[in-house]
Amino acid sequence: MSSQKGNVARTRPQRHQNAFSFKNDKFDTSVQTKRINAKLHDGVCQHCKEVLEWRVKYSKYKPLSKPKKCVKCLQKTVKDSYHIICRPCACELEVCAKCGKKEEIVIPISNKLEKTADIESDEISHCRRRNRRFEEQSDDELDFDLDLNESEDEEQSNHSSYTKNKSASAKT
Repeated sequence: MSSQKGNVARTRPQRHQNAFSFKNDKFDTSVQTKRINAKLHDGVCQHCKEVLEWRVKYSKYKPLSKPKKCVKCLQKTVKDSYHIICRPCACELEVCAKCGKKEEIVIPISNKLEKTADIESDEISHCRRRNRRFEEQSDDELDFDLDLNESEDEEQSNHSSYTKNKSASAKT
């Protein structure tokens, strides 16, 4: 029996032999499955590449619905499933994007994808900086403008009522 203590060798063959290998696109012919099958796993070490290929082969791979946070730059720029480091950080630090270890990268990240990721991250950071500046300026300006506008409106209304009263008293 396989549950006996110390009995690690089986004496009989596997009971149910597979007649054919599993095909992940045999019944599921959706666009998502085709995209997953065509995905190139770059920027990862050999072990992580094998793990990701196994997940794809046996329909265990699930793509991300929204970007995840990178553990290095702490921005939501990780767009690949099961990865913890974004592409620019992984390229810069020369580490595996999935496990984060400094091992030999099997397929390096292509320059085209790297440039687009850098452009996207630059645009995102530029937008964030611009929004922060705009918020700071708008907060300062709004408070300052509101005070000035209110005081100017009060002065103008006081001045107009003063001139009306003066002209009315001059007529009588």
